[in-house]
Amino acid sequence: MSDEKTSAPVLRAHAEEAFAGELAALAARDDRPRPPGWRLSPWAVADYLLGARLPDGTVVTPKYVGPRRIVEVAVSTLATDRALLLLGVPGTAKTWVSEHLAAAISGDSTLLVQGTAGTAEEAVRYGWNYAQLLANGPSRAALVPSPVLRAMADGKIARVEELTRMPADVQDSLITVLSEKTLPIPELSGETQAVRGFNLIATANDRDRGVQEISSALRRRFNTVVLPLPATLDDEVEIVSRRVGQLGRALELPELPGGAQEIRRVVTVFRELRDGLTIDGRTKVRTPTGTLSTAEAISVVTNGLALAAHFGDGVLRPADVATGVLGAVVRDRTTDQAVWREYLEGVLRDRDGWQDFYRAAREMSG
Repeated sequence: MSDEKTSAPVLRAHAEEAFAGELAALAARDDRPRPPGWRLSPWAVADYLLGARLPDGTVVTPKYVGPRRIVEVAVSTLATDRALLLLGVPGTAKTWVSEHLAAAISGDSTLLVQGTAGTAEEAVRYGWNYAQLLANGPSRAALVPSPVLRAMADGKIARVEELTRMPADVQDSLITVLSEKTLPIPELSGETQAVRGFNLIATANDRDRGVQEISSALRRRFNTVVLPLPATLDDEVEIVSRRVGQLGRALELPELPGGAQEIRRVVTVFRELRDGLTIDGRTKVRTPTGTLSTAEAISVVTNGLALAAHFGDGVLRPADVATGVLGAVVRDRTTDQAVWREYLEGVLRDRDGWQDFYRAAREMSG
């Protein structure tokens, strides 16, 4: 198989590729001071994430919908000697924000370590090409740099996803990198020192307790920014609509009538069950065991679009999203099934304008 890149379109382009035009337009107009190694000024990075209209008419689309101050704190942190920890419940766009920050600052969002229970220290530090190591002994040529080591050498942003899923000893291998800005390589009696522009963004889930807590020594090396859930129904609808549109175009799904109404319904159901209270504040409801995140709402609606386009009549209808909603809500067949039925009969059955959704959801529930 050839290693040459083909001309076939990729399923999902990296942020720096997908939004290359916006980044170039921002750079051309950016006359504010840029930290060493940065492609944009902090102000322009914030505009890239939050959206803006440039003097030449270029529209920079929002990548994150939320308080500007949160983005400003995150960006300014990366201009200092402290790393950035994005903390939040699942579905609060931690990975999305991390990718776009790296793309705007370094022009490269690919220097990524994915944290899991099986992540080895080599993923954070370095490994070895064992063929060369056995043939010639330790050397720079035999060393296989981690994404973190490459970011240090090139003065770029490294990303660590799900930091708290990594074993504690692997997490703590970052302490020297973040405090001393150097990574010792004792096998070569040397080290790699970070070039200006290097920093690190980590993400962590603050709800899943089946993870490793961050040590106090490592946490002190981070400035923590908590990404909240969308503040209002309209904010969450906007986020879901925007991401569904982007995913739909990438998957070449047609834009279907009925999309806006069903997106609002899915988001409404998720918010009410997540908050334990109906949107009007009048009725308390029980909450299921799942997170019902914005990311899950995006997945449910995108799958509904595929159903409507390929197996429906070309209109996004309640039946197209009902199965996805049921799957997201009912994770525990005993507890969540009871919560869902109680919500259907106690809230949705008599809600004005929701009879078609109620019937579709009830039919799918069996």
